[in-house]
Amino acid sequence: MSTVPNSNTACCTIPTVVPKEQYKEKGEYKPYGSFKKVYSVGNPKSGKTIIGVYDIFGYWPQTLQGADILAETLDALVIYPDFFDGKPWDHTDFPPKSDESKKKFQEFLAGIANVTERVKDVGELADQLRADGATFGAKVVTIAGGTGKTDAVVAIHPAFLDVKDAENLKVPIGLFPSKDEPLDEYEKVIKSISSKPFASKNAYKVYSDMHHGWAAARANLDDPENKKQYKDVYGTAVTFYKGVIAG
Repeated sequence: MSTVPNSNTACCTIPTVVPKEQYKEKGEYKPYGSFKKVYSVGNPKSGKTIIGVYDIFGYWPQTLQGADILAETLDALVIYPDFFDGKPWDHTDFPPKSDESKKKFQEFLAGIANVTERVKDVGELADQLRADGATFGAKVVTIAGGTGKTDAVVAIHPAFLDVKDAENLKVPIGLFPSKDEPLDEYEKVIKSISSKPFASKNAYKVYSDMHHGWAAARANLDDPENKKQYKDVYGTAVTFYKGVIAG
């Protein structure tokens, strides 16, 4: 099941995607608002801002490359705040195996990665913005889409997919799960957003051959198929954003 409001010409025009070892990010790290550090890239005078919410592993080249693609292709300012204040979850300890590690992970999710608090952070950054998130970040931006402080959201391989979040949406959504997200819940979400007044602007597609995380920290851009689908999902997100920006 998939639909995109416009033909996906963007996926043919986004910048070349390269493996993480070869990638040099185009933005810079600096303080922004109440944050000590954000990754900022793109045109601050464009009037178009995308707030990115990374996954639990924080800043990774694959995530930053996605931010750079959005900034360049949309001529937008893209900002990825350091929500975890330099303390993301250690990727070498995922999934957590020992009881102690599992306990620490639950404390991480309840503490610095608390979704409710991060939604507040997104809302405080701007009154009108586009929000983009992967995995953990997808949950945050989807809920933020129901606060009235965003004008569009994109959720890529969303963790904790829940139709209740979709029911509260007030803005268009681009929803792009992997094979690892629950298809039954996804179908409930699609049914819900298809009855919204902005339904014609929504975009959604299941990447049934891709693993959870294929467009963020766990992307393997040395793999031709992962690279192809990585490029496709960011291109599809660009097309979606252009449709929303165009009104």
